Amino acid sequence: MRLFDSFAGKISGIFEKLRRSGILRESDVDEALREIRIALLEADVSLSVAKKFVEDVKEKAIGQNVVKSTSPSQTITKIVHDHLVELLGKSTPLEINKKPYAVMVVGLQGAGKTTTVGKLASFFSKKSKKVVTTSTDIYRPAALDQLRVLSEKVEGTIFISAENNISKICESAQEAMKNENADILIVDTAGRLHIDELKMNELQEIHKIVNPDEIFLVLDVMTGQDALHIAGKFMEALPVSGVILTRTDGDARGGVALSMRALTGCEIKFLCTGEQLTDIESFDAEKVAGRLLGMGDIVSLVKKAQENFSQEDAEDIVKRMQEGIFTFDDLAEQIEKMSKLGGLKTILQMLPKSSQLENLMQTDGISDKTVRRNLAIIRAMTKKEKQNYKLLNGSRKKRIAAGSGTTIQEVNRLIKQYENSLDFFKKMKKSGFRKAMFSNIGQYENKIFR
Repeated sequence: MRLFDSFAGKISGIFEKLRRSGILRESDVDEALREIRIALLEADVSLSVAKKFVEDVKEKAIGQNVVKSTSPSQTITKIVHDHLVELLGKSTPLEINKKPYAVMVVGLQGAGKTTTVGKLASFFSKKSKKVVTTSTDIYRPAALDQLRVLSEKVEGTIFISAENNISKICESAQEAMKNENADILIVDTAGRLHIDELKMNELQEIHKIVNPDEIFLVLDVMTGQDALHIAGKFMEALPVSGVILTRTDGDARGGVALSMRALTGCEIKFLCTGEQLTDIESFDAEKVAGRLLGMGDIVSLVKKAQENFSQEDAEDIVKRMQEGIFTFDDLAEQIEKMSKLGGLKTILQMLPKSSQLENLMQTDGISDKTVRRNLAIIRAMTKKEKQNYKLLNGSRKKRIAAGSGTTIQEVNRLIKQYENSLDFFKKMKKSGFRKAMFSNIGQYENKIFR
């Protein structure tokens, strides 16, 4: 998710400088707050929100006498963290155990509504909910086809299409919910390039028929401050209960998210973080604030890992590494699993001091691109070569490089990295590394400050 990259990079740098200072003067705090204000404005946060944020932080910092505290940089970091959480706004949990549960999805054309409906179906399906989806966009046949295809990809999801009548479409979907004993109904709606009275009247009619528990407004972060204006217009016509921000992987500013709650009062419910159906996450102000301040989000990383592979599998891999029987087949499998976690970029963003780690990786020439290249190299190997890398002589390396579209130097680099990994895990075996890594995973609570 690139939504906060620019702001997070700047603000992490500000606090890193404070931490290095040790003892802070009042002028240091003032300078830090000035830089935070600039970072907020550059992130496309409105002037009024940025000004109030800095004023509130300064007032709290003076009240707690940050300069004279035993750990001034930590104290001011916590104050900023708490105010970021307040600015972003905590979201009310969804009552998805209520049955039946109906969701209405609205927004302008091009914001990504239909794709978001598919992602919501995927999100609810992972929580063992049976989902019914339908579309009231009778003006764009492609919308119906798109939602049908997306729904078919999500286990436990049923797509309902009826004749060219919005009322009958809604009624058919509600009837299908009863017949199929489904848990959740998600209604996609038509979008237009602009807000008009006809569109709002239609949405209000759908609202009366469906009587949804949630109305989610889908907003494209690429529209910047216009998204706040759009939100205001929709909220005038409908009881919007939450916002879903799309294309958060394509914009590095984040001003929409940082201003949404303060200027509209509307909660952010979800962030769409990529193109895949699984690329959606519940909005959590605590976690986002932690990422912004370079504290990472270990809890989410652990959860993502647990969704894609079991603890037993992970322990087995480490054991095989320690005993030197970890093959290139095993490595390829781990690379593919890492891709399911969102790739190196996503994983790094969830680790503390992610910006420093990212800079280190750039220095060493490590990226998602090099990871994909390594996977191509492994796939170009024969089965015997994957099982025993010592077979890889000069002629074999030349063949592998040609087959993977890489160079012999890149093949050699991968083999060297592989050998270094084996050596590392063998050395760590005696230190109890495996036990420390996998025991008491529950200790990772989402408590940034203790």
